[in-house]
Amino acid sequence: MAQSWDDMRIFLSVARGESLSAAGRVLRMDPATVGRRVARLEQTLGTPLFAKSPQGYALTEAGARMLRHAEAAEQAMQAANEAVAGVSEGLSGQIRIGAPDGCANFLLPQVCAAIARDNPALEVQIVALPRVVNLSKREADMAIAVSPPTAGRLSVQKITDYHLHLAASRSYLDRHPPITGLADLRAHQTVGYIPDMVFDKELDYLADLGVTRVDLASNSVVVQFQWLRQGAGLGIVHDFALSSAPDMVTVLRDEIHLKRAFYLVRHSDDRRLERMNRFAAALAEGLRREVARLEGLA
Repeated sequence: MAQSWDDMRIFLSVARGESLSAAGRVLRMDPATVGRRVARLEQTLGTPLFAKSPQGYALTEAGARMLRHAEAAEQAMQAANEAVAGVSEGLSGQIRIGAPDGCANFLLPQVCAAIARDNPALEVQIVALPRVVNLSKREADMAIAVSPPTAGRLSVQKITDYHLHLAASRSYLDRHPPITGLADLRAHQTVGYIPDMVFDKELDYLADLGVTRVDLASNSVVVQFQWLRQGAGLGIVHDFALSSAPDMVTVLRDEIHLKRAFYLVRHSDDRRLERMNRFAAALAEGLRREVARLEGLA
């Protein structure tokens, strides 16, 4: 029996949220209603789509096969809506971006605010996560990453390079022995990521410097940044963040100079959607300009 798009929408939400409550929040439905709809769909199809356990709802083999078709139906519905509505002057609807918290805090607010000003009907959401954003579960419509993913049906576009340096507050440097070379770092307190929570090898900055101990550690780059501002020690800082903290100065600037890159990651099928393409182009261009502007102030 052919299934309605409403059935597919509910199925997708449960598959991505892995629970009735998570799906209910997305769908704005009571979890019990979501459960009844899933049970009815499974009864209609004559096969279980989910394996239920205290840990949540996991796709069965039949559910995994259904997922591919449901995602294709989702893409078709989005394309149909776009075709009927036509491409208007401005962007509209909701778009969610996932990003590591450094980018999400220091770059995306001003970039997305500018896009929103030009598109009053657009609703932008920024998900700041100290981990890789899971696009396959639709945690976001697109994501900023610090290294290109190699698995999944994703499209990847390099946006821009960015730079980082060792930095500390003037108050910290005034209270501690001078730093004239790499060997001097051993006598100083370090701030960085919790070693076993570095979610991307590109973020393992202190390892590049041969630092094996992190005295003050957090999985959030913003927490690290605030520690440095409070004079707690030395740490690696994005150049684009330095302009927001005039009390911070770089240390051993010529000896310690790291370069990384931002990548825009999207669902491959979303490249058929003009709305997503236009937003992605504006986002990438805005990030390139903002990184260049802020690094010029560092």
